[in-house]
Amino acid sequence: MIVSPLAPDLFPDLPRIAGLEAGIGRAGFYKHERPDLLLLRAAPGSRAAGVFTTNAVGSAPTDWCKQALSAGRGAVRGLLVNAGCANSFTGPAGDAACKRSLEAAASKLGVVPREMLAASTGVIGVLLDDAKIAAALPAIDLAPVNWLEAATAIMTTDTFPKGAGATCEIDGVAVNIAGIAKGSGMIAPNMATMLAFVFTDAAISAPILKTLLRQETETSFNAITVDGDRSTNDCVLLFATGAAKVPPIPDAKDERLAPFRAALSHVLADLAIQIVRDGEGATKLVTVTVDGAANDASAKIIARTICESPLVKTAIAGEDANWGRIVAAAGRSDQPIRRETLSVRFGDLWAARDGVVSPDYDEAKMSAYMKRPELEIGVTVGPGQGRARMYTCDLTKRYVEINGDYRS
Repeated sequence: MIVSPLAPDLFPDLPRIAGLEAGIGRAGFYKHERPDLLLLRAAPGSRAAGVFTTNAVGSAPTDWCKQALSAGRGAVRGLLVNAGCANSFTGPAGDAACKRSLEAAASKLGVVPREMLAASTGVIGVLLDDAKIAAALPAIDLAPVNWLEAATAIMTTDTFPKGAGATCEIDGVAVNIAGIAKGSGMIAPNMATMLAFVFTDAAISAPILKTLLRQETETSFNAITVDGDRSTNDCVLLFATGAAKVPPIPDAKDERLAPFRAALSHVLADLAIQIVRDGEGATKLVTVTVDGAANDASAKIIARTICESPLVKTAIAGEDANWGRIVAAAGRSDQPIRRETLSVRFGDLWAARDGVVSPDYDEAKMSAYMKRPELEIGVTVGPGQGRARMYTCDLTKRYVEINGDYRS
């Protein structure tokens, strides 16, 4: 496997989450020898919330999670994740396979199936062979979570495991947050072909978890795009075991939650950007900031249009500061733009200002800047107050190779 040149040097040392156990196994969804199952058990009283793909096709595991979280009001005891088969677009048979796999996992954990959540990733349109999961579960040993092993077990075309953690205090009580994620291709906002699981030992209610997760996802997982393709199985799940006895928090606006919100935001953003760093075939991490828009929503649409433009992304791959492609992408976003104020910069170097080529444009400096592995592009589209930031990567020949050979 060719590891992304943008990969972190080391997997982080994540904090232990009290009230959480995990184990990995191999069901054999891949031809080669590798773990493809992750099983987690959470302590009694644990709560969870989730955000899911807006792809209209969806999948059996995302459907199950939505129903389970709603029916149980966020009460959870376990999570089963498989890689190698998405179990999406598989009809009633896929729903039944998902249910049977969770019944087997619940029996292993000593909980009831309605307290289980599920996630799957892999090829779409292939029915989950739940018998393989049932056969693999007895060999899984539960222990305090080995985060590196857990993150590795859920990978598909990922070239490195992804993890992030943080510690903070809620009203004087120390709490930990740890998360893992997978994703490399078919990545776009709302949401990407990615799975992310974040855990805390704080005692926080499901409604508050849901509010925090939805808000913080907007500037993390919903602010990244690799190729503009939104998948069928995406989910971000946030679990709270309650082992750290935080004083009662009545709602998400409570100021005592501010440190936790900041720590959660950090973990989600870190995981999301790692996914972009592992974009299939990526050699550049690109941050695109749009300001001067009519509002934040408009700015985000413009930023996404720029980030997903094949012409922009291939120019970046070729280390070409072709700012004309950025201007064209912004112009076709169907958002209000004032041409006479349109400006584009690469880092601190201005390519265009106020609707024309910058008077201090320097091709040599631009070319030197474009050789960096991490780039920042700023676009001003008018005099408005709207602002947004998104993260993307370049589009290389390697992306075509990976996706052309994915099933074969």
